[in-house]
Amino acid sequence: MEKILSSSYKIRFQDCDPFNHLNNASYINYFINAREDHLLDNYNFDVFENLKTTGEAWIVVSNQICYLTPANVIENVLIESQLIAFTPKSVHIEMRMWNESKTKLKAMLWTNFVYFNTQTQKATNHPAAVTELLENILLPVEQNNFEERRNFLMRRAIA
Repeated sequence: MEKILSSSYKIRFQDCDPFNHLNNASYINYFINAREDHLLDNYNFDVFENLKTTGEAWIVVSNQICYLTPANVIENVLIESQLIAFTPKSVHIEMRMWNESKTKLKAMLWTNFVYFNTQTQKATNHPAAVTELLENILLPVEQNNFEERRNFLMRRAIA
């Protein structure tokens, strides 16, 4: 089972600032959309169908992002995502945006999601099937914090 998922996206004009760079806030939309696509395309896990049938879904509780190289209008970028940690009630996802040839890291995002029950309005434990999926796709990183990870990836892109 693949643990680092990736797909290509085109940066759209309406998502850019007057300098034709992807707007800072738009990066998160691209990353979250990519992760949803990755889950569906690679694990056949539809977050919206899961919400409809169980009343449960992940909600974002925190984001940490760095912008390293501009993503430009009409540019094709590669977005990767991977599960780097999880608990019974949460997941920690790393997402990376690269240029098409994967030689320049454009941005990196760490997002923490909590698994949430819409009926009780509280965080809840992942069901057994979800926990099994998480165990199979977990790929932790060696770095202990966001800055160390960013520096590691930037050195790797330069090498």
